[in-house]
Amino acid sequence: MLFRPYKAIYLGKYKLPFTPGLIPGSQERLAQRISDTIMGALLTPSELEGIARRLLQTERVQAAILWLLQSALNQVKVDKDQKTAKILAGILRDLVGESLPRLIKVLARREDFLETQVNQIFDQVLLELSLNPEQAEKLAEWVLQVVFTPEVVRQGVIEFLTDRNIQIIDEIFREKSSGTYWVVANLFGLRNSLLRLRSFCLDEKDMSTSRISELITILKLRDRLQEWLQSLSLQNLPMSTVRQLRKSTAEAIRTYLQEKGGDVLQGLSQSVDWDNLATLVLNRLQASAAVNTSLEVVSKELALVLERYLEQDLEKIVAQAIPILSIDKVIIDRVKATSPEELESNIQAIVKGELQAIVNLGGILGLVVGLLQTLLLLLQKT
Repeated sequence: MLFRPYKAIYLGKYKLPFTPGLIPGSQERLAQRISDTIMGALLTPSELEGIARRLLQTERVQAAILWLLQSALNQVKVDKDQKTAKILAGILRDLVGESLPRLIKVLARREDFLETQVNQIFDQVLLELSLNPEQAEKLAEWVLQVVFTPEVVRQGVIEFLTDRNIQIIDEIFREKSSGTYWVVANLFGLRNSLLRLRSFCLDEKDMSTSRISELITILKLRDRLQEWLQSLSLQNLPMSTVRQLRKSTAEAIRTYLQEKGGDVLQGLSQSVDWDNLATLVLNRLQASAAVNTSLEVVSKELALVLERYLEQDLEKIVAQAIPILSIDKVIIDRVKATSPEELESNIQAIVKGELQAIVNLGGILGLVVGLLQTLLLLLQKT
């Protein structure tokens, strides 16, 4: 009578009493009672909060976060569409081409912008910078073959020896010289010699160029220039000059960044293949041992952050989660959706021993009552 019959039995329009069984006939009300009992006595907010605390222990949360990070890293490795690389490329492109130029323009207005970094580079790099013998030799050779060639020197002599310059040199030599040089300067002068030198360079182009080349070789200008380049260093300058040079260098860099730094970065951003660069960065990160070993540290730190957050707001989170989860509705729907056969089987599995004890007790009571009635009948006859 508790479970059977499973469905109502009708005789014409009339339903037979006690059909269906007690539990199938009141299954909807039973579902509501079960839900109220579970939510009111078993799954209370405090109990759910305790369950959440046990589930969200730091070790479990750390293991879950570590698994998520490892899964994400593995997903990046097998990503054939390069979605992650495209996202990273977009971030890098926006950072270098848009965000960073605006940031540099703002920061470059500050007088101390990059001051420490520029001073450090100046002191540790530029002050220590000097040419080795091979570099000085190559540079000296380049200067004499490209910058100050015999033809360039000849042309420079012609341009320097103008009539005015020749007159000034001759007058100064006459006024400033003394002794034997005064006699030479006033009797012979330098004017005629300088005019002949200019005429020689103008009229005898090939010959004058050849003579200048011979002088460069005879005077060993390349060796002298090489020695001078090797000895060239900022450390040989006075301290005040070095300080002023360092200050002017920092100001020049700051001014350049403020005026043209944004344009330079935007141009650089347009010339870089960000997709390829992002792919290279991701491949390097995937193969990096530091990334793999840091996942555990990152997961632990995130777990601790989550633990501190949950200590303060777990009660509020559980209170907000209960209506969202709708556990009571889930219980009601599940009980209502269970067939009478399955419901009987489940209840029998839970309280099989107790129900059997009730059946046995009923049999014993029936036997006792029957014996008592038989005994009373026998006594009445006698």
